Amino acid sequence: MKTLLVLRHAKSDWHADSGGDHDRPLNPRGRRAARAVGRFLSAAGVAPQQVVSSSAVRARHTAELAAEAGAWHARLEITRKLYDASPGTVIDAVQHADDDVEVLLVAGHEPTSSALVSTLIGGGRLRLPTAAAACVELSVSHWRELAPGRGHLRWLITPKLLRRIGWDG
Repeated sequence: MKTLLVLRHAKSDWHADSGGDHDRPLNPRGRRAARAVGRFLSAAGVAPQQVVSSSAVRARHTAELAAEAGAWHARLEITRKLYDASPGTVIDAVQHADDDVEVLLVAGHEPTSSALVSTLIGGGRLRLPTAAAACVELSVSHWRELAPGRGHLRWLITPKLLRRIGWDG
């Protein structure tokens, strides 16, 4: 049994003079949310051993801030393939993970993040807001076996829900 965490990047700064979509940074609210979700994942016992992130600044910074705040000791792989990717492209990237990794986190974008979770759980409609994390338990022993319909949604957490329940890590 493997666990895949799907993390949508946190709120970005639309007003930053960053030179384009790929280079847009996080805003202060996004940085706070990234740290909160990182602490939550550690507290929930699902700190990833490997992180695969889109190369976009906002996704990479979300993953880095979450890892730092959650004190994860995870290998971090940054790839341009996850920027503007399809769910199939993300599945392909995950299939190449080392089998010693039990919990892997993918940091990416919409609409791919929501579509990926829907694909893995065999359908349904869901939406991941910024800095939301979905925990998908997979009925696979090896990452290369990952395919549509091989998982079930264990939970989905959002920064808004964390604030509502008074969880501040």
